[in-house]
Amino acid sequence: MGTAMLWLMPALPLAGAVILLLAGRVSDPWGHLLGTVAAVASFGIAAIAFIGMLGRDSADRAIQLDLFEWVPVAGLQVDFGLQLDQLSMCFALLITGVGSLIHIYSIGYMADDPNRRRFFAYLNLFLAAMLLLVLANNYLVLFLGWEGVGLASYLLIGFWHEKPMAATAAKKAFVVNRVGDMGLAIAMFTMFATFGSIGFGDVFAAAPQAGEGTLTAIGLLLLLGACGKSAQVPLQSWLGDAMEGPTPVSALIHAATMVTAGVYLIARSGPIFDLAPNAQLGVVIVGAVTLLFGAIIGCAKDDIKKALAASTMSQIGYMFLAAGLGPAGYAFAIMHLLTHGFFKAGLFLGAGSVMHAMNDETDMRRYGGLRKLLPVTYVTFGLGYLAIIGVPPFAGFFSKDKIIETAFNAGGAKGWTLGTAALIGAGLTAFYMTRVMLMTFFGKTRWKEDTHPHESPASMRGPMLVLAVGSVFSGGLLVLGSSLQNWLAPVVGEHHGEHLLPAWVVTAMALIVVALGAGVAYREYALREIPETAPVPAGVLTVAARRDLYGDAFNEGVFMRPGRHFTRALVFLDNRGVDGIVNGTAAFIGGMSGRVRRVQTGFVRSYALSMFTGAALVAAALLAVRIW
Repeated sequence: MGTAMLWLMPALPLAGAVILLLAGRVSDPWGHLLGTVAAVASFGIAAIAFIGMLGRDSADRAIQLDLFEWVPVAGLQVDFGLQLDQLSMCFALLITGVGSLIHIYSIGYMADDPNRRRFFAYLNLFLAAMLLLVLANNYLVLFLGWEGVGLASYLLIGFWHEKPMAATAAKKAFVVNRVGDMGLAIAMFTMFATFGSIGFGDVFAAAPQAGEGTLTAIGLLLLLGACGKSAQVPLQSWLGDAMEGPTPVSALIHAATMVTAGVYLIARSGPIFDLAPNAQLGVVIVGAVTLLFGAIIGCAKDDIKKALAASTMSQIGYMFLAAGLGPAGYAFAIMHLLTHGFFKAGLFLGAGSVMHAMNDETDMRRYGGLRKLLPVTYVTFGLGYLAIIGVPPFAGFFSKDKIIETAFNAGGAKGWTLGTAALIGAGLTAFYMTRVMLMTFFGKTRWKEDTHPHESPASMRGPMLVLAVGSVFSGGLLVLGSSLQNWLAPVVGEHHGEHLLPAWVVTAMALIVVALGAGVAYREYALREIPETAPVPAGVLTVAARRDLYGDAFNEGVFMRPGRHFTRALVFLDNRGVDGIVNGTAAFIGGMSGRVRRVQTGFVRSYALSMFTGAALVAAALLAVRIW
């Protein structure tokens, strides 16, 4: 594919969104088909570009395309430019490939929704924005896609805006993401002030000459932006509530694509983080904390989508952990990102299939025994389950084990701390995902009498089968012969560090921990009866997990309430201070004017008397001075 065709990749879904939104109800009968064709066509272009890239030497694979001069300002020249290299190619294939499957799935899932055409327009808009984000060749174009993704996410989460919870969730996601977006915006300002440019090439070339303090500040600001988009601590609170949107939205935005934007930002900005060890340490800490944070929450959720949302938070934490380890972990972060795109999207679509069969019920305590009634959903969901907990030879086994191994190889107390955290996360993942499987597909039936479970239509089963195949084979293909590492090396660099622990030791430890987690879940949810209503939680940790480890309470107590009081104080200061001085001055002058005005009576005799009195006083004063 020539560089001239690169712009078509984001342009096709953008055109689909514009047509569907402007055409209105006229496009209702065929809008879903147009949206799907636009997504599939974009994937076709990405596939052609990938094949063309394979035919070139690794040093010549990146292509650049400057479409037009965008910001021609004195001192700041920014072209609207695109860049396709090995890193952006991975994301383009994931976004368009998984996105196309979710479009196809949505044809059946949203078949009865009167606003299906608008839903597909929003899906197309999201694809266009996400592609622009990963294809940008400078931070300003990336920021445009970044904000477009935020807008599309807001529209899709609140698609059923007539539901108060959906509308609230959309606003929450929008506001929390704006906090992170401010970090990215200030990082760009700092780059321009330091390097005189915000183009990737210019910034990365000049970074070695900048001070470590400046690079650390830029790195931490970029991390703040990444935390918002990828739902990492402390900006994670929006992801669970975002499950109020339609399930295909959860699969596309909150499992496979949008939440990976933060990982992309860190990997793309690797030359900055590699020169700022403290910023790298911040990425590692955020990843390690979030992978445990999300896993603990996932253990306590009865809502199937919210359990998977907490799982997403945790798995993205693994990616942050790997990316924070620099060149040693970039490739493995992207590997887990790609395998996660397959198995987590498949799990979310499987959850949607279960909901479709259960009259949109999401409480797993009202499921049970569905494996016989939903055989395709059971098999595809089960393959995704085996992949995410890391059972060999499924996809997650290869990618997650590599991250755990890389964490241990960091060496010293840091390596043991990170490796142990990653192992604990693997055990918790096995526990909560086994819990989901057992509560949904095994045991006795616990649903209502008027529920009649049935398998999903072919348009929904097809994408689930394709994603299940990816859940089985993608990890092995990416790790075979270090294929992904070699592919990404020209962009993220290479690392040949010392292996402090043999790979087989790490694998053995991981499998033992996974077996323990799955075994505990089996004891609790297969050998014991599952009550149809959640028991009153006993224990501090269980209560905290049910309440999302008090993430909302923390934000309310630390940010919202102090912010509200601070705002009220400013309003009081403005009303009583600034306005008080202005209004008091005006009142004083007005009062004095009123009193002075009384002297102006309009009678000539009064003015003559005043003149006579004044002249007498002046004469008396002069006489007194003369006598003195």
